[in-house]
Amino acid sequence: MLQYKVVELSTVDEGTLEETVNSWVPRGWTVESVHFAMRESSKRPAMAFVFFTRAGAEVPADAEAARLRLQRLAGEAPQASGPGAARGWERLAELSGEPEP
Repeated sequence: MLQYKVVELSTVDEGTLEETVNSWVPRGWTVESVHFAMRESSKRPAMAFVFFTRAGAEVPADAEAARLRLQRLAGEAPQASGPGAARGWERLAELSGEPEP
């Protein structure tokens, strides 16, 4: 699972961009992109946002918690009526990875 970090720079120049990258990369972050916010009255950026990522701990899938959450969200049974309602409930069960009740 990826972790994300966004650093906002209100002073945008070579020095602040370089300092930001050089301070976060040794900590295990990888530069993904830099986005600039422009002013209408100037060709220089008013702000910059530097986006970083790094690998995080893998979150184990909890199928039982997912099934219980789906049941809670669905109100334990299909709420709609008509031919598509039962199919929707079946699709939710497929997505949860659990067999239908």
